[in-house]
This record gives sequence, structure tokens and C-alpha cells, in this order.
Amino acid sequence: MTDAGLHIPTVETENFRLRAPQMSDLDAYTAFCKSYRSLGVGGPYTEAQSFQRLAALIGHWGLRGFGRWMVADKDTDEPLGIVGLMHPCDWPEPEIAWTVFEKAEGKGVAYECALATRKYGYETLGLKTLISCTMEGNTRSEVLAQRMGATRDEDFVHPSLGTLRVWRHLPPKACK
Repeated sequence: MTDAGLHIPTVETENFRLRAPQMSDLDAYTAFCKSYRSLGVGGPYTEAQSFQRLAALIGHWGLRGFGRWMVADKDTDEPLGIVGLMHPCDWPEPEIAWTVFEKAEGKGVAYECALATRKYGYETLGLKTLISCTMEGNTRSEVLAQRMGATRDEDFVHPSLGTLRVWRHLPPKACK
């Protein structure tokens, strides 16, 4: 295999490592994609679709210069979820997005890694605004957005996901 020249930085938090997705993550990611937990991101998906989505996570870094990381346990490197920045062409602006695999639920993964993502977006990338989007009824994600200090903004209607609730994150100076 050759080096395609794509650099995905690693970010360390107190408890987790945000790193590039790897082929070894495919089983855990596919289990998530095939489960009911993927409903909030348009799933469930087949195994082949899961592979394509994992590849798209990596490709986003090449196209936008930022993306979502695989969240890994610092000690075991076990994949626990996906957190980071995304901005597909049909999205209103860059979003802090989080997905936690069932095994990691309730361990603070999304909160700790979303805070690190926000800091990376504002301080490293120099982004001026960030949002998070939630589907109606995704109470846990809405509570997380509020815990991060995000406030409700106008809804966004996505062509395939429908109406999404937009949560606007604090600007860089207010996050410190």
C-alpha cells in the first residue's frame, strides 16, 4: 500500500484518543451501522454501506481539511465511537457531530471528545462558527449540546434526514 499523503491528526483527551479511522475499526463500526442506534444518522446500513461510510469519514479529511475521528480507548485502542467535525455539501455549516457505540454509552465519550473537537475547530482551524444538529426526540444529544453551552437556532431541513434541530456553539472567546 502506498501513502496517499492524507494527514489526519491525533488528538488526546484525558481519557480518549481521537485518531484516524482504520480498517480494524470496521467490525465495531458495522455493528453500530446495522443497529437501531444508527437511525439518527440515516441507518440502519448494510455491511457494504458501512464500509463506504467509514471510507467517507477518511475522505472528508482530504476534501475539507477536517473531519471526524474514531474515538479509541487510550489503553486498548478499542473503537468507542466517532466524534469530530463534518460539513457535507448539503449541510448549512461545519458541525460538531458525535456517535457513541453501545458499549461506550454513559462513559462521557461524547462530551469529552466534543469539547476537544470544539477547541480544535476554533483554535486550530480558526473556524468562526460551529453547530450541532439533532433529530427530534434525540434527547441525549440535545442535553449534551446544552451542557456544552450551545443554544437552539433555526431548524435545518435536510433532503433525506428531514428536519434537524440546530444547536449553535459558543464562539471561540466565550468557550475559554
